[in-house]
Amino acid sequence: MFAITSRYQGLPTATHRLPDGRAVTYVRRRFVPRPEDLTLLREHVVVAGERIDAIAFGELGDAELAWQVADANRAFDPGELAVAGRKLRITLPAAAGPAATSLPGAVHG
Repeated sequence: MFAITSRYQGLPTATHRLPDGRAVTYVRRRFVPRPEDLTLLREHVVVAGERIDAIAFGELGDAELAWQVADANRAFDPGELAVAGRKLRITLPAAAGPAATSLPGAVHG
């Protein structure tokens, strides 16, 4: 249903039956993980003019993983993270499985 890099990948779905009999399937609520429970890969210091999607691309290999950087830094608005000099935690996602550890930059040798 969702891309492997989506924050909604793997969440359970539920179905609601409307009064007219139609079924509406939806994704159940996603709980944002506690940053201190996530596996730290490294820290990134934001430079002037850097955007969160560019940081996600540079650190995790995919700009669409900006949500992962937001989760790791307890930010509901990713824009608040792009402050020059701020140290950002770069982590694995909460449900790190085989797909997560195969992301570029996720494994250091």
